[in-house]
Amino acid sequence: MTPEPVAFLDSGVGGLPYLAYSRSLLPGRRFVYVADRENFPYGEKDRDAIIAATLSVAGRLIDREHPRLVVVACNTMSVVALPDLRARFSVPFVGVVPAVKPAASLSRRKRVGVLATRQTVEGEYLRNLIGQHAAGCEVVSLSTTALVEFVEKGLYRASTPEREARVREEVDRFLSEGIDALVLGCTHFLHLEREFRSLLEAEGIALVDSREGVARQAARLLEDTPLQGSDGGPDALYVTGPLPLEERYQWFAGQFGLQLRGGL
Repeated sequence: MTPEPVAFLDSGVGGLPYLAYSRSLLPGRRFVYVADRENFPYGEKDRDAIIAATLSVAGRLIDREHPRLVVVACNTMSVVALPDLRARFSVPFVGVVPAVKPAASLSRRKRVGVLATRQTVEGEYLRNLIGQHAAGCEVVSLSTTALVEFVEKGLYRASTPEREARVREEVDRFLSEGIDALVLGCTHFLHLEREFRSLLEAEGIALVDSREGVARQAARLLEDTPLQGSDGGPDALYVTGPLPLEERYQWFAGQFGLQLRGGL
């Protein structure tokens, strides 16, 4: 019997750091990851388009791999389409949402920044999250499309100065706001964690993300699920859309120890 893997679903390569963190809590599990290149980017789409695309790629993933659990490793997918995924499919889903609650707890000035996609920043979900968990804080939410595109399409060949310059552009937008905690509300940004931390720590600003909470929730849901051996093959990175795949996907597969596959 083929093991039922832990699957990760994202608009692109953003959720790969979440997969890497989850591996540390779930040794012996097989992991598969889907980058929905066919529908990238999600952050500028309207709600109906996001839901339709998410349901389509999730259905293909479930039919191909029969995962035990799916982590929706994309903030936009999660805040828009998670209820529809749970209504359509019986497999458990773990969503990724901006880590507003821990950021509010960390903030001494009670001024928190959120950097995310337009759909997340403008959506009702983030407003509700702020109201529930950061009511005593001033929250500055800013969107960016350019940084998502940079990580997805340019990171693999970017020099260290280029990476630092792109992060500096985003950090500078928050400095005048007096924040002391910044939430990375799009998973793509974690590929630039080192650059964010370096710049933010120099300004006394904490960097906050949701990797640990997501991984621990996945681990809890899998506590009673026995391992079934390793005959399901290597951990895999699926990329949707037409072949051939661009070289950047081979680079990301190598960085995260995944076998690159197309054709989902």
